[in-house]
Amino acid sequence: MIERKILIGLITNTEFLQQIESEWNQDYMESSTARIMAGWCWDYYKKYQRAPMHDIEGIFIQQLKKGLDEDLAEEIETEILPELSSEYTKSSNAITFLLDETLAYFIERQIKLHDETIQYYLDKGDILRARKEIENFELKEPAKQEGTDLSDVEVLEKLDKAFDVTYQNVIRFPGALGDFWNNELRKGGFVALMGMAKRGKTFWILEFMMRAYRQKKKIVFFQAGDMTESEQLIRISTYLAKKSVRENDLGTHYIPMQDCIKNQLDMCNKSIRECNFGIFDTKSDRKEIKREDLIEALHDYPTYKSCYNCSEWLKNKWGSVWFKEVFVKNTLKVNEAKELWQDFFINTQRSIRLFSYVNGTLTVSEIRRVLNVLKKEGFEPELILIDYVDIMESEKEREQRHKENEKWKGLRSISQEFDALVITPTQTDADSYTQDRLSMSNFTEDRRKYDHVTAMYGLNQDKEGREKGLGIMRINRIVLREGDFHSSQEVHVLQQLSMGRPFLGSYY
Repeated sequence: MIERKILIGLITNTEFLQQIESEWNQDYMESSTARIMAGWCWDYYKKYQRAPMHDIEGIFIQQLKKGLDEDLAEEIETEILPELSSEYTKSSNAITFLLDETLAYFIERQIKLHDETIQYYLDKGDILRARKEIENFELKEPAKQEGTDLSDVEVLEKLDKAFDVTYQNVIRFPGALGDFWNNELRKGGFVALMGMAKRGKTFWILEFMMRAYRQKKKIVFFQAGDMTESEQLIRISTYLAKKSVRENDLGTHYIPMQDCIKNQLDMCNKSIRECNFGIFDTKSDRKEIKREDLIEALHDYPTYKSCYNCSEWLKNKWGSVWFKEVFVKNTLKVNEAKELWQDFFINTQRSIRLFSYVNGTLTVSEIRRVLNVLKKEGFEPELILIDYVDIMESEKEREQRHKENEKWKGLRSISQEFDALVITPTQTDADSYTQDRLSMSNFTEDRRKYDHVTAMYGLNQDKEGREKGLGIMRINRIVLREGDFHSSQEVHVLQQLSMGRPFLGSYY
């Protein structure tokens, strides 16, 4: 009886179609006749944005010509179409009770379909699939939008929450980098790192994870297929040990560290200066210094000390690079990795989960499913990392750029729905390989990704390779939802990727 009423509502009432569009699932209709006719109504509505009304009879005739089943045709002609004449003139107010009945029926059908699926697997003896069905089931409730009365005194409590939670940092970095982007690393944010291939994007995702873990945050890491789980575990171990598993990385390393160009050029007379002499007579700017210059100075001036003691150093563009010479004689072995893992992860017993997928199989729906399962277990992450969005699979068969937009829009909804900071890397276009600084023109596939992020940052190094040799990465602002910004705003970050460390210090 209820399915007959729902079907009549679909045929005769545009408002009814509008109200249940987001809740509709044809599987909720048990009757095959109701499913078929409902399909006609939705096809018509999507094309004309209204209920078919009298046109349902024309649709029926077209279906007869296409060879509609005789028994089905007789049921429609004798039992359904005659009831419609009295329904065409009813006001939209008549749908209120029907809408409530329909939504209640949809919940009932979800439960019945869930039970039937479990029983199907039990009858087959597939206990694991039945158990998985139970674990993954989540009742789809009708969406409720109650709105906020801005003149109600209760809004003051929401203001407390807005200032205390919405803008609360999930991850904090020290120094210039922290000053540059800490405000954007907050709950509900969606942040992306844009860079060329092999620019260290995955290292940065790992840095976010490890730093948040130290700061006692709950974290979920989705590996979308850029690395296997084993490769990911080795990368984490390298980070902990500060040395590589590769024989090629043995020997002398020059580790970048913070210094001041005024110290190097002997242009400082402050009493708090660490060193009383400079190392360069022929340089006038930090951009003139190259890797070989620092290595030569390191050997020529073994007593030289780097310095960045004064408060002006952080505010001005005085930062420069100095090297520390380190000799690595052994690669990282499994027993050493286990000891580090025991100390850092197992002994501390903080909350972090890693999920690894084959390339092209991770979807937004899968991320949402996993997060809902974790939520039922009492695990609600503050940080969600995805490495990386470009190799995720879209769930809709559409033209490529529309697929990309759907993925980015979906990840933004994840950040809002779970009130968590979502961070992911993304690749740049071919033109970026000839540029020293990325801009909004360097997107791949679809520029609408900028519309969904709360912030996007570019990973930059000069095309001549000077900065790579010095261990410098420049991070600039590509998109910032709140506040003024320009792509020329950037911070210098020191790194040593052979040690798994994309962040060793920073300066402007």
